[in-house]
Amino acid sequence: MSKSQEKAADETSLVNASDDQKPKTKGRVSRVLTRLLPKRFREPAPVVAVVRLSGAIAASGTAFRSNLSLASTASTLEKAFSLRGAKEVAILINSPGGSPVQSTLIFKRIRALAEEKDLPVTVFCEDVAASGGYLIALAGDEIYADKSSIVGSIGVIFSGFGFVDAIGKLGVERRVYTAGEKKLSLDPFQLEEADDIVRLKAIQSEIHEVFKDLVRSRRGDKIAGREDELFTGEFWAGQGAVERGLIDGIADVRSLMRKRHGKKVKLRVIGKDKGWLARRLSRSSLIEFSGFGESGARNLADGILGAIEERSMWSRFGL
Repeated sequence: MSKSQEKAADETSLVNASDDQKPKTKGRVSRVLTRLLPKRFREPAPVVAVVRLSGAIAASGTAFRSNLSLASTASTLEKAFSLRGAKEVAILINSPGGSPVQSTLIFKRIRALAEEKDLPVTVFCEDVAASGGYLIALAGDEIYADKSSIVGSIGVIFSGFGFVDAIGKLGVERRVYTAGEKKLSLDPFQLEEADDIVRLKAIQSEIHEVFKDLVRSRRGDKIAGREDELFTGEFWAGQGAVERGLIDGIADVRSLMRKRHGKKVKLRVIGKDKGWLARRLSRSSLIEFSGFGESGARNLADGILGAIEERSMWSRFGL
């Protein structure tokens, strides 16, 4: 029997199949339909899920600034790792850092999803992947950057403002009552105390050790730089980061994915949903800032200070 006769026989048997037989013939239907398709459609193009993580890392955002946190990225990451037919997940990071807790939570979620879905993760650093931004980048099985990307800043920083002289000049008297002698530590309206600073630095050292251990475990033998240089909070441009083993090479997502999966690879960018509820919540934040009274003024002040602080984080890297 010729191939054309075999195909015709298969098609006839499928049409005449009883209801009981149809479940058994499902695989045969698929094979017949596949043979009927033009050759260019028989082998689907490989797919890579792409997620962009951009912004300072903080537990919450405001109407003045967005943020990266587990809450703001979880659903996007879940969609990326659940994308049908995905060969791997590419994560583009552009962040000057921020909350060490949120950075670690995002890192852990990426690794958990990668293991659950058995998908490789490749990270691409854009303008900057520093401090918490680099911590998240460590979730990648491989890390790449542009020659002009800023990478590193493996350290811990605490920053704030001091308003002791300001409230005096304004004639403001601040009244605070506490239970616990250290409850007012590092208050911006009080003079600094030496033992408060010692305690803060001890906490920073603990967090720094966690960061360093993560770099060691994720980069392993790839680390080429000296630890007394790598872990000082210093940062480097792309090639310097390659030489020190902080990243694996210089590449962009499109070029590397085409080289790895072929020219027909499809890059599927997974974005955040912006539905009705999200839009309403965004508008309510703006209304909250525009309101009068003590609450509105406090929210406005917090938002402006937060925006200034985030701007200063980017400015450290010339951005």
